[in-house]
Order: sequence, then C-alpha cells, then structure tokens
Amino acid sequence: MKTISLKIDETIFEKTEQILSRIKKSRNRYINEALDFYNRHQERILLEKKLQRESSLVRKESLSVLNEFERITYGD
Repeated sequence: MKTISLKIDETIFEKTEQILSRIKKSRNRYINEALDFYNRHQERILLEKKLQRESSLVRKESLSVLNEFERITYGD
C-alpha cells in the first residue's frame, strides 16, 4: 500500500468527516473506495470517447458498404 499526502478543501473535509461519523468507516477506507469509484467512472468515460472516435472513423466506409449491398441487392 502506498502513502500519500494531499490537501483537501475545508468544506469537502468537513462534509467527509460528518459522513464518516455517521457510517462508521475509516477515512482511509472511505477515500480508497471513493478513488476506486471515480477511477472506474473515468475509465467508462474514456472508453466511451474511444468508441465514439472509432465509430466516426468507420462511419463513411460503413455507409459505402451498405450502399454497395443495396445496389447489388436491389439493382441501380
């Protein structure tokens, strides 16, 4: 496990402390879970952007192939 030092906005810290006292969870565990959740969220966003980029790259070719199939199937 790695040790880090970080600065947290006062309002975020106070709200976190309030929540921690109610859920009876250690600050360390809470921050680890929060970072894990946020990392998974960011990975989904990055994947979505990658899929959008790749989709736009093949869009024209896909339409061209579809048009060719329609031409072959239904004639000119």
